[in-house]
Parts: sequence; C-alpha cells; structure tokens
Amino acid sequence: MNLANKITVFRILLIPFFIASLLYYTDAKSYLRLVAFAIFAIAAFTDAIDGGIARSRNQITELGTVLDPIADKLLISSAFISLSAIKSVPPELRMPAGVVLAVITRDMIIVIGSLIIYFLKGNITIKPSWLGKVTTFFQMLAILMMLAVFRYNKFFVYPAVFFTVLSGIDYIWRGSKQLNDA
Repeated sequence: MNLANKITVFRILLIPFFIASLLYYTDAKSYLRLVAFAIFAIAAFTDAIDGGIARSRNQITELGTVLDPIADKLLISSAFISLSAIKSVPPELRMPAGVVLAVITRDMIIVIGSLIIYFLKGNITIKPSWLGKVTTFFQMLAILMMLAVFRYNKFFVYPAVFFTVLSGIDYIWRGSKQLNDA
C-alpha cells in the first residue's frame, strides 16, 4: 500500500472519532466542538494531499481510485448526518434536513449508478469531474463553517447544496453516457 492510500485509510479511520466528538458534545464539554472541527479539518486536508501525492509520485492505483471517493462520501455523509441528527448538537450547529437529504441522495445516486454500470458493462470508468471536486470543497467548507459556529454559515451551506444538486445531475448524465457507449 502506497503513501497516498495510507493517507486515505487514515481519513476513513478519523470518521468514528469525529462522530464521537459530536456525540459527546455538551455545553459542559464545549471543547469537543473544537475537537470535531480539528478532526474534520485534518480529514479535509488529507483529502487534498493524498491525490497530489499519488500524482506527483506516479502512484495512482486502482485501490486509490476507488478508496478515495468512498472515503470522501463516508466522511461528508457522516458529518452532514451527525450535524443534523445528533441530539446533543446545539441549534446553531444543526444542518438543515433538506441539505442532508440533497447530499445523501446525490451520493446514493452515484453509488447505485456505479453499481448498475458495473453490473451491466462488467467495468466502470471512475473519473472524478471538476464539478465533483468543487462540490466536495463546498461541502467540506460548509461543515467547517458550521463547526466553527460562523455567524453567516448558511452562506456556505447554500453553495454546497447548489453544487451538490448540479454535480448530481452531471454524474447522472455521465453515467448515462457510459451506459449508452456500451
């Protein structure tokens, strides 16, 4: 396993610690919000560096091509769900349910669509789009702003939703194109 894949696995291993810091967050343990912020920021940073390391060292692997988007989806989905569903999370940190629905629906469409393409074609070309990368950036930024209790955090959530919907449509279009090319 190369360095980039190890970093991706590390990102996945951070997820339970992120969720736990929100689960045990209370007014008496307000420092746990900062812990959640730090863990998520580290995970977001590792997302930015693992691909760069793989490309710069010419170590792009099939495992990394599959594992990296899975790590992103697990991290982002767990963050949106946690910030929406965990009862100990205060109102100023709550992610609106519609936002969570948009993010989870898009990710489910991508995963189910990928499985359908794989089963029908016998293979699938996993190629991240610039729109998917922009979406991931805005989703991560929205989560960080919520955790930072930034007064205008909704101004970061709305672009995240916009790009989530837009990239969902793009992935449906690209998946349909892969199926039609078969």
